[in-house]
Amino acid sequence: MNELLETSLYFGMVLSVGAYLAALWLKKKLGWAILNPLLVASILVIGFLAVFQIDYQTYNEGAKYLSYLLTPATVCLAIPLYKQLEMLKKHCVAVFAAIGSGVAASAFSVFCLVKLLGLSHEDYVTLLPKSITTAIGMGVSEEAGGVVALTVVTIILTGVAGSVMAELIFKAAGIRHPVARGLALGTSAHAVGTSKALELGEIEGAMSSLAIAVAGLLTVILVPIISGLA
Repeated sequence: MNELLETSLYFGMVLSVGAYLAALWLKKKLGWAILNPLLVASILVIGFLAVFQIDYQTYNEGAKYLSYLLTPATVCLAIPLYKQLEMLKKHCVAVFAAIGSGVAASAFSVFCLVKLLGLSHEDYVTLLPKSITTAIGMGVSEEAGGVVALTVVTIILTGVAGSVMAELIFKAAGIRHPVARGLALGTSAHAVGTSKALELGEIEGAMSSLAIAVAGLLTVILVPIISGLA
């Protein structure tokens, strides 16, 4: 099977896109919050590779082309932000205070977790970028001496968890303001959370898009400063 697929340059891309489309259909059909398309698509791809005994290198030969679209796709999130520019100006102080506190809380939670579980310095810097978008988090982890592959997994799991639990947490905490909801999703769950924010509304999506960029920038500045704490 591997030999046959090696001749298909875009096998990995076709499999990834097909799995994601199937996951979107399943989410639309059943409507369950746990059926996050990214999570379901990942499970489908892993299952397919395991059943047909296809190694990761063969799959990644085609799937790697999707990675090239990661940064441009993140930049495109600026469009809903531009549409809500007046809203941003109106809540400017609250917006940046919320994002700053969110980034600090994320870093502090990682520090506490590392100390509680007795994890190594490498584990610490690997986990620090967990709440920022993959495009930025990979570079932050590599620069700090973390394990980039584990950072990517952590980022994806964080995003999926935030997206799945968002509405439940908002209801439990009584968070109804669209700006607050959008900032919470973007700061804690990056691009995956932003896709959920866009489902909730245009304002939520715009604020979440802003949070991705600012949280990423603050994390890039913060990590070199605090990476020696654990």
